[in-house]
Amino acid sequence: MEQITFITPSDTEENLNINTEKALPLLSVIVPCYNEEEVLPIFMESMLPIEKSLESSADFPCRTEILFVDDGSGDSTIEVLRSFTEKYENVKYISFSKNFGKEAAILAGLKNIEGDFCVLLDADLQHPPALIPEMWQKLNSGGYDSVAMYRNNRKKEGFFRRHFSSFFFRLLNKLSKLNIVNGATDFRMMNRMMIDAVLSLPESNRFSKGIFCWVGFNTLWMPFETAERPAGKSKWSSGKLVSYSFDAILSFSETPLKICSWIGIIFCLVSFLLGIYHLVKTIIFGDPVAGFPTLYLMMLLMGGIVLLFLGIIGQYLARIYLEIKQRPPYIIKEKK
Repeated sequence: MEQITFITPSDTEENLNINTEKALPLLSVIVPCYNEEEVLPIFMESMLPIEKSLESSADFPCRTEILFVDDGSGDSTIEVLRSFTEKYENVKYISFSKNFGKEAAILAGLKNIEGDFCVLLDADLQHPPALIPEMWQKLNSGGYDSVAMYRNNRKKEGFFRRHFSSFFFRLLNKLSKLNIVNGATDFRMMNRMMIDAVLSLPESNRFSKGIFCWVGFNTLWMPFETAERPAGKSKWSSGKLVSYSFDAILSFSETPLKICSWIGIIFCLVSFLLGIYHLVKTIIFGDPVAGFPTLYLMMLLMGGIVLLFLGIIGQYLARIYLEIKQRPPYIIKEKK
């Protein structure tokens, strides 16, 4: 006997809602955080209207998930994140066993998201979440694989940071084959194809801004003004910025090694010509070769240059050594 099933209007509406929800793309929001207990509640409050705006978008609606990556914080950041997961269904977190650095947090976030798209931004609200809907619109309507944000106004920053950052990007672009926009940040939205490309690079010593540029893809650069932190303080000291910049150059350029080689060749050539000059001068004019001050100054100069070059070579060897050991870039202590 044929079985007949009756579908009520309410059932049809419910199934339609379920199918519509499943059809919506998922945007994963990756938020690295380190000692951000004060600012996280403010960040979460600012994200709530953004999520509703994205879901109700007329042109490109989407669902959202938020993945916080706790980079071994020493304050109550993990307790705040636990409370978020109890209160919000679309919030997840990862907590490291110690502080591995922001690059490791970005990598962990990219590896643990489920979304068709992702957006990276800092928890301190200096990357304004209010720009996410505009980034989403540009990404979907312009045929782009990525929308990247760069600072167009750094007057609020100190003199050293402002000028050092500009110098760093110019130097990095000249020493490497990259073309990173001056003022580039990690505030970026990507599609799944670009995410998979970034994850395909196995290196553990990472410079994400360089990796994003190296993998290519069609990227739209958008300017923004850095907002003030509503709470807490920056974790980036001037010393950390210099060290981070040095690591970036060594990660994407072998030019320092070439410079060492060329300077070595130049000094060998100069010393050879000076030797011929003093030999001819002594034979023809009978002048003795004098100048002990010049001798020991040259020895100190050459010794300093040799030690400098050995240090540069040592930095490259150290990175090879770290890669060969194949230690994981991070260790997850807790995940939900």
